[in-house]
Amino acid sequence: MNIPSKSRLLLFTCAIAIALLAGCKHDLPPGKSDSELTPTELHGKKLFVARCAACHDAYTTKPFHGPGLAGMMRRQYLPSGAPANDERVRAVIVHGRTNMPAFGNSLDDLQINDLIAYLHTL
Repeated sequence: MNIPSKSRLLLFTCAIAIALLAGCKHDLPPGKSDSELTPTELHGKKLFVARCAACHDAYTTKPFHGPGLAGMMRRQYLPSGAPANDERVRAVIVHGRTNMPAFGNSLDDLQINDLIAYLHTL
């Protein structure tokens, strides 16, 4: 098969571009290890395990029953497209969203603060 030189150059350029883009995943470094967590973050982790882990995986971005939360607070946007900030996350925890139930009646402000502190470590 004889490919004209302009076509070969275009194919080569496309192959290089694809290879470069494939290496640009924008992966975030891992979060804190358990030994690095503060008492507040540890309490937040306990709350996460008790209240959130049934639907959310803390160590991946892959969805479970809800989105995976690894690196969530270190990104610009939440999986929903909303800004990844404490106010938006607090609103989702308190009021719920889509399939996520509201926890505003079962978690107090201190617990929500600790949970958000833990989410920042992921």
